[in-house]
Amino acid sequence: MMAPVRTALPGNRWHFSHGPIELVIGADGAPDAVAAAHETAWQRFSTVLPELVQELPLLRQAVGAGPCPLQGDVARRMWQACAAMPTSFITPMAAVAGSVAQEIAGVYAQAGVSRAYVNNGGDIALHLVPTAHWTVGLVADINQQNTALDGHFTVQGTDPVRGIATSGWRGRSQSLGIADAVTVLAATAAAADAAATLIANAVNVDDPRIQRAPASSLRDNSDLGERLVTVQVPALDEHIVRAALQAGQQLARHLQHLNLIHAAVLVCQKQTSTVEPPAALPLAA
Repeated sequence: MMAPVRTALPGNRWHFSHGPIELVIGADGAPDAVAAAHETAWQRFSTVLPELVQELPLLRQAVGAGPCPLQGDVARRMWQACAAMPTSFITPMAAVAGSVAQEIAGVYAQAGVSRAYVNNGGDIALHLVPTAHWTVGLVADINQQNTALDGHFTVQGTDPVRGIATSGWRGRSQSLGIADAVTVLAATAAAADAAATLIANAVNVDDPRIQRAPASSLRDNSDLGERLVTVQVPALDEHIVRAALQAGQQLARHLQHLNLIHAAVLVCQKQTSTVEPPAALPLAA
């Protein structure tokens, strides 16, 4: 296994890299406190991947009804986030990126650090004191040539949101659905990650023009096994896209009713559906 690498970025940010994990971290506050938190985060980050690799066979198995069989803090967080979801099949890997981000973000919850974010490939964990905030941009199509945002929202320190995650068939993870992007806001990054995965799977229709393939044929040791994942989605009629979005929106509203998510934005072929938060934190298009 290659050694972890860190690189300083402009704006008091850091890039931590280790195998498949790529984090971009930013923090504000008293300079000494922020510097100490960055160093502690780096020390913790260096141990995360080896811990996960040790338990990888169990992490790729479906979450069951019994007690959590995992030992590591990040692995257990993955399992617990997925076990809370109302579904017949989910593996802890559905929450891996958010859980790693959440583990590292927890390091910054200390005196002198007013706010911090840990961005793990688009799955983000936040630390905010009550008077702080972060403004987050939305990009529905990661393959688009321009860098214009499709929307944005602001998370205040008083809001019940510390996790943001995005899933879709265009992303780095495999998806059963056709959503270009499903962005979920939740109390934790692990919960947001698991929920975004499920909602993106639910944005789906049965259309022979959609290309699908067994997950295991595209990626060795995929936790989805022989389940068909989306490979290519052609331009679809508006009413078909609307039906797919309505299916995902229905699940998102159910998860919100269960207090598992705070809000969600679903995008498919330039059509958008939202599940608005129950209080403040408006989603701006």
